Amino acid sequence: MFESIFSAAGNTGSDAILSVSSLLLALLTAFAAGAMISLVYLKTGKSDRPSQGFALTLFILPAILSIIIMLVGSNIARAFSLAGAFSIIRFRSAPGDPKDIAQVLLALAVGLACGMGYLLIAILFSVIFCIILLLLNVIHFGQIKVTGKLLKITIPENLNYEDIFDEILDRYTESHHLEKVKTTDLGSLFELTWLITVRPGVSEKEFIDTLRCHNGNLNISLYAAGPVLEA
Repeated sequence: MFESIFSAAGNTGSDAILSVSSLLLALLTAFAAGAMISLVYLKTGKSDRPSQGFALTLFILPAILSIIIMLVGSNIARAFSLAGAFSIIRFRSAPGDPKDIAQVLLALAVGLACGMGYLLIAILFSVIFCIILLLLNVIHFGQIKVTGKLLKITIPENLNYEDIFDEILDRYTESHHLEKVKTTDLGSLFELTWLITVRPGVSEKEFIDTLRCHNGNLNISLYAAGPVLEA
């Protein structure tokens, strides 16, 4: 009884009427797939505070695209009109993470499949890709294990830095390499940057305290994988 509501005025072709049952089924499938993709984003996101807006976008994007595809159908004139309308839209946002962009493309593909009526394919590939994303996140695929740390020491300009810290670094680190030397505070200070690997069991506080005795108690920073330790 509701079929006439979804018929296009003046059209009598096969694309003129959208079946209510097929429309609702496509929307439900798109929402289910979007919810799955959104949950995977919340689970595998690199940030500790994932974006709620991006999660909602992944949730509704397949349904929106499926509606667009069903409205366009095989009508070429309607497709060109829709392309012209959407060309007005401008998206202004910071470039996203490559993994986030891949999830957007997945949501678009799922919406396209739902709009074309391939509901089983949409659900099947959503499940497959979501499982793959979860597995890659569990095994930390492509993640580089950082074993070194950056040590930055500020010293007076009149202090000979070439050999003064070698004995301390040999004692507390397995390896150390001077990466950079630069002047700070209008040239009155030097900032030295080492790439080091701290020996297992070494107290970082004791290490920093020992260094402070040789740099005039100026700033020392030890950049680890987590927070920065400063003295």
